[in-house]
Parts: sequence; C-alpha cells; structure tokens
Amino acid sequence: MLKLALKKCANKFKMSNKKLNHGKLFVISGPSGAGKGTLRERALSDFQNLVYSISCTTRQPREGEVDGVQYRFITHEKFKEDIEKNLFLEYAHVHADYYGTLKADVLKELEAGRDVLLEIDVQGALQVREKMPEAILIFIAPPSIEELEKRLRDRHTETEEHLKLRLSNAIKELELKDEYDFVIINDDLETASRELRNLIKNDS
Repeated sequence: MLKLALKKCANKFKMSNKKLNHGKLFVISGPSGAGKGTLRERALSDFQNLVYSISCTTRQPREGEVDGVQYRFITHEKFKEDIEKNLFLEYAHVHADYYGTLKADVLKELEAGRDVLLEIDVQGALQVREKMPEAILIFIAPPSIEELEKRLRDRHTETEEHLKLRLSNAIKELELKDEYDFVIINDDLETASRELRNLIKNDS
C-alpha cells in the first residue's frame, strides 16, 4: 500500500526546482524488522545516481557487519563530542545507543547532483524534515505487530529483553507514520520493492 501526501510533495517539488543541479534527499524509516535494509539495498542497485549515506552509531556491530559499510561504529564519547560540534544533520537515542548522520556527508553528495538515501530512526527523520523540508520521507511498515515479532525472533539476534524493547518502540514509531509523505506496507517484498523503486524513479 502506498500513500501519497500530495500537498506536502507539491511543496517539496517547488523547493527542489530552485536547485536544478541539486540531488534529492530520500529518508526511509520504520521499526526494526520491517525490512528497511533489504528494500534499501534493492533501491541502491536500481539507481546509479542514488547513494547511501552511512550513519554513525554507538551500538556494537552485528555478525557480518563491517565498519564503514553498514555503519560507522564509534564510541559514546566520540558521538557526544560530534554532537557538541554540531556535526550531525540528525541524531537519535534508540535502544540505549546513539545513531546519527553527518551533515557534511549528505551535503557533499547533494551538491554534486547525486540523490541521497538515508535509513534512519523516526526521531532523526523528523529532525531532517525541520532542517531540510524538501526531503522526501518514506515509512516502511510491517503488515502487523505479530508479523514484526515473528521476523525479529527469526533473526535470532535479540535477547528477550531487547526484543520486547524493539516491539515497544515499534508501536510508538507506527503512531508517527502519518508524518511521512509515503507509507509502504512491507507485506510482500517484491511488491514493496517495486513501490519504493517507482516512488524514487518518479521523484528523481
């Protein structure tokens, strides 16, 4: 299911037209386990001019994750220093860790005419909206909380305590989905991927 907020997007298009050689900023958010990462990778493989801005995080790498590929893994101390220096476009405190996007990374790509994709938390996405109203916000939602719990359990990467925390946060995040320009329900991966691809293609 794809929901288009026509009025919001019309305003974005007017703003982006002022910068003809400027790339567009796409932001995707959604609960952990909704399938954001898979959809992101598919979108990046579909568009040569679309680049992924790697976020910083203080959480520990999961098995198979590489520093500088999925995330930049930094200490809490370094993250807080960068907050003090106002280096982040957005940042959020989620699941006891910090996540954030460096302003310089995003602006460099946009000013070079490339479209940028961020995969960030709801808190961060709303911060981006305040600072860059032309950004296009996309919420990736699971078909149900029950399905989301099943996906998280099937990953076998969470303790029971962490899983309950993620589900509690997911409910709060879903309450904010109407703040986004588009909502994609990831019930079927192929359908959701096609919707995201068409959305980016039409707005690029």
